[in-house]
Amino acid sequence: MTDTGGAWFHQSGQTLNPDLRLVCFPHAGGTPNSFRGWASRLPVRTGVLAVCYPGRHQRLTDPLVRTMEVMADRLAEALLPYTDTPLAFFGHSMGAGVAYEVALRLERRAGVRPLRLFASAFRAPHLREPVDLPSDDATLLDELRRLGSATTSALDHPDLLRMVLPTLRADMELVAAYGARRPERVGCPLVAYAGDQDPGCGPDAMRGWSELTGSRFEQRSFPGGHFYLEHREAELLADMSGRLGDDLRLRNAVATLGGRRD
Repeated sequence: MTDTGGAWFHQSGQTLNPDLRLVCFPHAGGTPNSFRGWASRLPVRTGVLAVCYPGRHQRLTDPLVRTMEVMADRLAEALLPYTDTPLAFFGHSMGAGVAYEVALRLERRAGVRPLRLFASAFRAPHLREPVDLPSDDATLLDELRRLGSATTSALDHPDLLRMVLPTLRADMELVAAYGARRPERVGCPLVAYAGDQDPGCGPDAMRGWSELTGSRFEQRSFPGGHFYLEHREAELLADMSGRLGDDLRLRNAVATLGGRRD
């Protein structure tokens, strides 16, 4: 199946001739709205591509994706038209796993390496074990509420719940089945973010990502739980902006030196 980028991404920020594109991968059940307003807090001339998984927004009738392999394959293909510009990846929770898998595929298949991968609130894939997903909806919803997102209040509205529950369950099936794989390193620098009160994936759990990069590994935690970024967005984006600005300056310096040698 061939995908076009238009279905997969909501664009904001510098959309024409950007210096950098930040690709943002939402959590399970998440939407591109999670990254609304990010472009204004990132380096000038940065474009944001917020991923829209099937089953939400304009993709409500698209077939749901229930495995990491299919999700990452299709997203890597959809990103190919955007690889004329440097890319960086940010993924939160499930999105961190998807971002990692897409980065591996782009490097293997197209020789494209992101400037940096930001992995947030998700245990390193090679340290995960597949788990059984609760078969009853009530238990599944209780687990989601325990993570503490402000958006879970929508689950208390029966009409809305009926609409989003199939998408939530498909995403959670993907997460539950993902893991127990041999480590494979991305070639780019990797930053691991966590909430210091995250009940399932705090700072200690995020250290495993250090084994999945062939470049620099850095880590930072913020006050809060699994969805710390809902309350610490300004601090998170300030940290990301500083790192991405450094990446762009280094890339430009290398390109300048290369041009002089020629």
